[in-house]
Amino acid sequence: MRKTGFVAIVGRANVGKSTLINALTGEKIAIVSKKPQTTRNRITGIITKDETQFVFMDTPGMLKSQNKLGDYMNKTISSTLGGVDAAILVVDADYGPGEIEKKIIRRFENDRLPAMLAINKIDKSTPQKVADCITAYAALFDFAAVVPISALKNDGVEIVLKEAEQFMHEGEWFFDEDAMTEQPEKQIAAEFIREKILRLMDDEIPHGTAVVIEEFKEKKDLLSIRAEIFCEREAHKRILIGKNGEMLKKIGSYAREDLEKFFGVQVYLNLWVKVKENWRDSDFLIANFGYDKKDFD
Repeated sequence: MRKTGFVAIVGRANVGKSTLINALTGEKIAIVSKKPQTTRNRITGIITKDETQFVFMDTPGMLKSQNKLGDYMNKTISSTLGGVDAAILVVDADYGPGEIEKKIIRRFENDRLPAMLAINKIDKSTPQKVADCITAYAALFDFAAVVPISALKNDGVEIVLKEAEQFMHEGEWFFDEDAMTEQPEKQIAAEFIREKILRLMDDEIPHGTAVVIEEFKEKKDLLSIRAEIFCEREAHKRILIGKNGEMLKKIGSYAREDLEKFFGVQVYLNLWVKVKENWRDSDFLIANFGYDKKDFD
């Protein structure tokens, strides 16, 4: 008998949600960086094992919104929780519950949504801190399972998958057996490029950038991609391009490595940088850059 289920992965920014979904699927389907607000869209990771198809949904880190893009990200979390069978709350082993976690837990309670607690980054913590973390969260909610993990080291990830089986129900699969994600290929390509900007640039510039794929042509042994990087200031544009174009070349080189690994073909990547001032507060531009309100309407 086939089983399936949708499980949201939620938590504050920078606790390792995207690292966990990549570890679960065994593929890089979500970009990762040390900066908060890395994930902006809901990202689906699909795992089909024997007769069970798990559909994990990575969400943006919950944050205090400072612009319309932040509103979009928070609404994406709310919309995702409203359409799943269960959730995994990912937390940092070194910290107890804060207001963000308490808000998420209240949502679990109001929706009567079963949830698992994944205590991440145990490789950087101590047994006492992990134990204290478990005690603090156990006092707030009756989690279906509590799993200490290191998503980065792939420690405990199989236990998360095994525990998620309790959330599955009988039913036909929603995706093909070999499906890994439902993200469009253009979105995956854009996110790989944005990840390199996050890793290479200073704090403020990455949060004001968006990447749009304008051309995506597949030939026999070559994938040709033209991407436009949008930023909010002329000064940011100059920094993104760099002296003699060196920074843009570096972004392109690093992004091309991931793109070729993911798509399995040689990639020709053509990058352009443009300015759209204050686009994060424009409903039109947010939608135009791929952050569509229909995702949470």
